[in-house]
Amino acid sequence: MTTETADRGENEPKRRTGPLTFMREVRAEGRKVTWATRQEVTVSVIMVIIMVMLAAVFFYIVDFLASNGVRWLLDLN
Repeated sequence: MTTETADRGENEPKRRTGPLTFMREVRAEGRKVTWATRQEVTVSVIMVIIMVMLAAVFFYIVDFLASNGVRWLLDLN
């Protein structure tokens, strides 16, 4: 429970605001955000691409081994 919720009380309805007030509040919150630098984004994108490629290779190998294992088991009969 936040102090804001405790101050308003549990039974009070939430305050409704108009679209202009909402947009002003959104912009104010957007200014508070610490945005990533271009270098941080580039490093993160490269790491994601590397991890996706590693996962693709891993699942390809697992799929290859599983399909060959099933094929080998079914050919025993």
